[in-house]
Amino acid sequence: MKQLNVYLAFPGTCESALNFYKDALGGEIVSLQRYGETPMGAPEDQKQLVMHATFKAEGVDLMACDVNDKHLVNSGNQVSLSLNLDDEAEQTDIFNKLAAGGQITMPLEDTFWNARFGMLTDQFGVCWLLNCEKK
Repeated sequence: MKQLNVYLAFPGTCESALNFYKDALGGEIVSLQRYGETPMGAPEDQKQLVMHATFKAEGVDLMACDVNDKHLVNSGNQVSLSLNLDDEAEQTDIFNKLAAGGQITMPLEDTFWNARFGMLTDQFGVCWLLNCEKK
């Protein structure tokens, strides 16, 4: 059995992003560990950064972290998250919440594959694809 896990890396905004997703998706931050809480230690200015976190909402599992000064992250197009829904009202609500402070790439619209689909980049630079199959 294989399972695909999404792992997002942020340049110091991980906790803010997870709280944003918590509100938009109705989920919860299941665990969050900071670099300063680890046995490997961290420089004073990086102790509050997120070393590892898990987030869960209905049908959504994410893992995330802040990168430290030894790594670089390109915010945005390194990952796209595809969220499949079965309720158009819920899709609209989530789409609008994720789009707040971000940029809509493709508004929600009916598609040739018998679904309602839209794309956006949220305020943290993460690309989202929201798909709702027609009944």
